[in-house]
Amino acid sequence: MNADVRFWDRIAQKYAKSPIRDEDAYRQSLARTSTYLRTGDRVLELGCGTGTTAVELAPQVGEITASDLSAAMLAIGQSRAAEAGVGSIRFHQGDACSAPEGPFDVVMAHNLLHLLPDLQQVLELIAQRLPAGGVFISKTPCLGEARGSAKYWLFKTLIPLMRLIGKAPASPVEFLDIKTLEAGIKAAGFELVETGNFPVSTPGRYIVARRL
Repeated sequence: MNADVRFWDRIAQKYAKSPIRDEDAYRQSLARTSTYLRTGDRVLELGCGTGTTAVELAPQVGEITASDLSAAMLAIGQSRAAEAGVGSIRFHQGDACSAPEGPFDVVMAHNLLHLLPDLQQVLELIAQRLPAGGVFISKTPCLGEARGSAKYWLFKTLIPLMRLIGKAPASPVEFLDIKTLEAGIKAAGFELVETGNFPVSTPGRYIVARRL
């Protein structure tokens, strides 16, 4: 875990300056997410990074708790919130298992689930932070969907090499497929409300689930 913290702290400035890889897909998932948010909602975002999504969505809800491993990422997020005049974001440093307990009305996790060493444990902890009817929204690169293709083997080869030279997080990247991801979310006590691929390639699986 400390190695992952060091990795994200080290790349925080570069990450903040990098353009969003697929702006159209990001905007599409953000627009869908907005339809599930209500004024007064208490929202938890896990793996908030530099706070881009939290700053975008904060005006639509009561409060967002933006949590991340990296203090350097959070510092950038705090600066972005201040520049945008957004005062309803509370920043918290820690992994997904140590996030504030809430309860929350909505929990979000974008581009995070494939980086977790124990996905099912985290999904169950997310469920514990939501009341019945609470909403979990996630988007996850499902690299396992490319299994058997040249693209899959390229990922399988390059990612471990990138980890060795410090260009990827120390924790292994999970090659999730959509079926396994959605089954895990259901097993944690959710029903799926909406799904989609934003972007279609890879794909980036967007899921909205409601706590039973």
